[in-house]
Amino acid sequence: MSPHQRDARQHAKARRRRYRKAQERLARDRRQAQQAAEALQHALEDLHLPDNLVAELEGRLRSQQKLLGKIAGMMFPPLFGCRTNFELCRVRGWDKNLPSRVLNALPKHAWIKRLRRLGLEVLIPLWRHAASKSEATRSRWQWTWIADDSVFKKYGDQLGLVGTWWSGQEHRVLSGIDGVLLVVVLGEGKLVVPVDFPIRRPDPTGPGAPCGDKLHWVQSMLGGRVAAFRRRGVELPPPMVVADSWFSDSKLMRHVATTHQGTFLVEGKSTYVFTLTDGCQVKGGDLQQQRDWSWRDSPQIPGVRYARLQAPSPTYGAVTLLVVDEHGEDQFYVLCLATAISGPRLIRAWKRRHWIEHCFRTLKHLLATGACQVHSEEAYYGHLVLRLMGCLMLFYTSRVICKGRLTMEEIIFSLKHYWRFVDCEALELKALSQGMDEKAA
Repeated sequence: MSPHQRDARQHAKARRRRYRKAQERLARDRRQAQQAAEALQHALEDLHLPDNLVAELEGRLRSQQKLLGKIAGMMFPPLFGCRTNFELCRVRGWDKNLPSRVLNALPKHAWIKRLRRLGLEVLIPLWRHAASKSEATRSRWQWTWIADDSVFKKYGDQLGLVGTWWSGQEHRVLSGIDGVLLVVVLGEGKLVVPVDFPIRRPDPTGPGAPCGDKLHWVQSMLGGRVAAFRRRGVELPPPMVVADSWFSDSKLMRHVATTHQGTFLVEGKSTYVFTLTDGCQVKGGDLQQQRDWSWRDSPQIPGVRYARLQAPSPTYGAVTLLVVDEHGEDQFYVLCLATAISGPRLIRAWKRRHWIEHCFRTLKHLLATGACQVHSEEAYYGHLVLRLMGCLMLFYTSRVICKGRLTMEEIIFSLKHYWRFVDCEALELKALSQGMDEKAA
């Protein structure tokens, strides 16, 4: 065999290997997409979302057909390769006015009530399940309440909901809708459940306006959710509430301590002033720099050392300070009112705060929450609540059903690119390209 023939044969074999590997990779991606669709269907069934939400919407719309697939599709337009609900209707061949009818089916207070009820229905069985276990098991199912607000970009004067708000993510003032979210994180992020989500009006009206700031919203949301659990016969332990430095208000911290006997843990600012036990006065900026503190190590938080300080503050009174030094990260400190809770537990609770940022990132980027153009406040509330429910379904699917084998990003990506090859009756997904060759598909 001549060298030219040998070289041509080797290239032909290499092309066939690449083609075979590409086919195997395509088949694997399609199987993963089918697995993700089935997992989402199981999540819908486990969360009991269809029996309640669809029945309410059907009653309002006076529709005889099941809307589960369409509602789930409106939660996840990216699953169909679409950004907005109207693109979704064009792709699926639905009525173009369906999104407006569904989103306007319930008044805004009913949408929020639906989200709150869903949070209770998810958390109460988990609480009762863990309450019957040993103390070691209950310690792994600790609840951490996390609050934060985020701005969803919008432009123009839309129904009085759009205002100018400071965005901590982009470090500038944005025009958009500002929502305050309260979530419950179970354990070290095993499950993240949104329990309340009010929208702040930029110019509230009525007695005492403008007083609807996020501090008062967090106070009322936490009190309302704890009372709702108590009405269901569930007595929760003192809550551990975590928030960033924007929520470091002394009145709110004292309210949580006196009303709920709980702990409100926040990140400290560089401008705060404290007096240490030795009489030395330090600012928050000094706590954020390397100093000769009495550092401690704990096996519960490997790779992290901390210093625990007790100090009075002219604003907060007696507080507990934790200076945290983690390898590869900037030194910071967190504070709460004076407490006997151990430092490792406080630090572990603080490290769970990033789950609410993960939730906002899922809403804004994976679920494209900002891509909504509707003409009523009820529709905006419906849009945001449906996306929050979709975010909960993704968390439940990836963390509980798939047990981390599929992440939310993988679920969205695989279904977005391979929904034509997936069969799922509940989500109205049909394999449109079955029986077609690869190029035609």
